[in-house]
Amino acid sequence: MTNHCPPLRVILLLLLISSCFSSDLDVQCLRSVLRSVIDPNRILISSWNFDNSSTIGYICRFTGVECWHPDENRVLSLRLGNLGLQGSFPQGLQNCSSMTGLDLSSNNFTGPIPLDISREIPYLTLLDLSYNSFSGSIPQNISNMTYLNLLNLQHNQFSGTIPPQFDLLSRLATFNVADNRLSGFIPSSLRKFPASNFAGNQGLCGDPLDECQASSKSKNNSAIVGAIVGVVVVIIIVVIVVFFCLRKLPAKKAKGEDENKWAKSIKGTKAIKVSMFENPVSKIKLSDLMKATDQFSKENIIGTGRTGTMYRAVLPDGSFLAVKRLQDSQHSESQFTSEMKTLGQVRHRNLVPLLGFCIAKREKLLVYKHTPKGSLYDQLHKEGEDCKMDWPLRLRIGIGAAKGLAYLHHTCNPRILHRNISSKCVILDEDYEPKISDFGLARLMNPLDTHLSTFVNGEFGDIGYVAPEYGSTLVATPKGDVYSFGVVLLELITSERPTQVSSAPDNFKGNLVEWIAYLSNKAILQDAIDKSLIGKDHDSELMQFMKVACSCTVSTAKERPTMFEVYQLLRAIGEKYHFSVGDDLMLPPLTTDGETPDELIVAM
Repeated sequence: MTNHCPPLRVILLLLLISSCFSSDLDVQCLRSVLRSVIDPNRILISSWNFDNSSTIGYICRFTGVECWHPDENRVLSLRLGNLGLQGSFPQGLQNCSSMTGLDLSSNNFTGPIPLDISREIPYLTLLDLSYNSFSGSIPQNISNMTYLNLLNLQHNQFSGTIPPQFDLLSRLATFNVADNRLSGFIPSSLRKFPASNFAGNQGLCGDPLDECQASSKSKNNSAIVGAIVGVVVVIIIVVIVVFFCLRKLPAKKAKGEDENKWAKSIKGTKAIKVSMFENPVSKIKLSDLMKATDQFSKENIIGTGRTGTMYRAVLPDGSFLAVKRLQDSQHSESQFTSEMKTLGQVRHRNLVPLLGFCIAKREKLLVYKHTPKGSLYDQLHKEGEDCKMDWPLRLRIGIGAAKGLAYLHHTCNPRILHRNISSKCVILDEDYEPKISDFGLARLMNPLDTHLSTFVNGEFGDIGYVAPEYGSTLVATPKGDVYSFGVVLLELITSERPTQVSSAPDNFKGNLVEWIAYLSNKAILQDAIDKSLIGKDHDSELMQFMKVACSCTVSTAKERPTMFEVYQLLRAIGEKYHFSVGDDLMLPPLTTDGETPDELIVAM
């Protein structure tokens, strides 16, 4: 097929021409968006303040708004994922005439996509509407958006067929329509994408899914009778077998003998390959993991938490891995695989990389690099011992952990809420470099918890780290992560546990945040600082650090800083130590092969 798309320089020229007229229109665009969406968490309402119109580039500081230049009111992209927004598709986007990216993922939008979407926002290179409740047919008109590099419609309620005109989208590098209600043939040009990107649509067929077959209008009566007889016979046999098996069951084993019974149940699947994103070993199978963990024995458990149990694995060459058995997840295999492939691409110095995963029967295993120093919680709260970490090391850990979490919130594509931050999730390598673990796993913990980022069944995270607003809203937000991280900062500077304050009087029954608030009201906040850190020429830094931690844990969410602001504040405190090796926090994400695609250059 001949590619009729204009070259990149033509796109840039068109956008340059449109920018001459777009400044006021872009402001109108954002006003229309704000009026047309429902913002129950008031995230946009509190941030999108149009009263500062005299300030050049003021809209560029709005939540989710990225501009071509910080001193120019010209929208480059809108990244409004995971904000709890509701309503129909936002209106007024045609006035953001030079916008190249639109991310509405993980909200609660409903209704159809505008049929003339390609006329409203013709220059998009990225359109992400995943994890919403959009419905109706997928507009054929999208095929005119010939600059699209990424189109993600996963986990909505779209019905009908995938328009065959999508063959015209020759620039597509990412395409996903999994978990909808689509039917019919998959267009030929889209068959290069993996089957998991089309899974969850019972009516879809054709490569890479099963071949399409004509549905028969009638059944042969004798075949139906035969099938019924066969089912009855099978049921009778099963009942007999179960009866004799129950009679021969051995006495119940003592508690503890079957603690790893789940591991024994998957022995028959040892030949299953582990899908690896990196290759610390050339090839690895489930049998290798079972041998390396001594059949997942309890002696090799190195940690347990809400997301699962972690085991130490020793490979034949003496190297170590960590294998997590994920807590029960009722997501389909295709959904789980899709989530893992997304998390497997997230790479940052201050994040624990997911090396691979494996599905064996009902068990789901994740493979990570082993970190010998354990968690920050272990280092701070060793039983019967005082923490030996000095102030510069604690400050370095705080800065690095903030950088990792800020990357998830602000730079990672897709943006990720951690939703379970605690000092147990801050892992330390052999050089005490902090790495955030367990990111992206909270959404796998409950099948009902998909596109709303909603906590259900009382699963709020670890006690002592939960933002106060979660008790009434039950909705996770970036500011909720900031609160939890603030508790981690308080642990770093006080060496106190989040729920047990040893330095407080016996009659104090509150948690660490409440104790800090009490001392702050009495103007004796310095009394909370670990005594081993005071009087060593760091007192000024200690108080600055404490103030940052307190700003993160204020009760009103909108008054808390963003994670990027937290990182910058901590980085300023530690500037004289030269902890930061470069600042890669706000760099745009790369493709899986490390190269920036031509189609995304416009959006940078």
